[in-house]
Amino acid sequence: MPRPVVFDLYNTLVDGADDERDRVVADMAVLVGVAPAELVSLYHSTWRERLVRWNVEETLRILAGRLGAVPPEAAVARAAQLRRGLARRLLDTVSGETLSVLDALRAAGHRLALISNATSETAEAWPSSRLAARFDAAVFSCETGLAKPDPAIYHVAAARLGVPATECVFVGDGSDDELTGAAAAGMSVLRTTQFRDSAPQWTGPVVAALSDLDA
Repeated sequence: MPRPVVFDLYNTLVDGADDERDRVVADMAVLVGVAPAELVSLYHSTWRERLVRWNVEETLRILAGRLGAVPPEAAVARAAQLRRGLARRLLDTVSGETLSVLDALRAAGHRLALISNATSETAEAWPSSRLAARFDAAVFSCETGLAKPDPAIYHVAAARLGVPATECVFVGDGSDDELTGAAAAGMSVLRTTQFRDSAPQWTGPVVAALSDLDA
């Protein structure tokens, strides 16, 4: 029986594009009237809250407030659209090769799930992406209030596939200590270095590219 495969999203299926993220946040800062470097810094330091608690508008209001600004709602809305546009662009960068790998896995009988430590704009953009139709379940931290490496989020994904976590294989680059979390949940783990070598200390199996996965 083919085992279910659970994928990470950023730096596993698509490039995480950290530099572009910072540029977009800097542009958002101009719209809400705060210093770009300061907003970028706050975006980095509040990543956990953004992953599990705040949507994009809340994030802008809270962080601008911490920087002494009270931006008008129209400015918040314009800035939020920049971030939503980024999410759509990043999902659109998925390569034909990656889609072919996913299609081959599904054709071979593997059920597929996604677990992403992601803010609300990624979850909003997901259903209209080319990736979404390839997955039987998608679990986002912003929707569950759970984030990797908490083993609970891996069990949520497995439950949505209708199997125990011990039957699943997890594939990810290793950001946010996700590989350790998957192993703690009982999943078999494959690290991918296609976009980034995020966890060089990981001693388990490694695939250089998703195309190296065996269907």
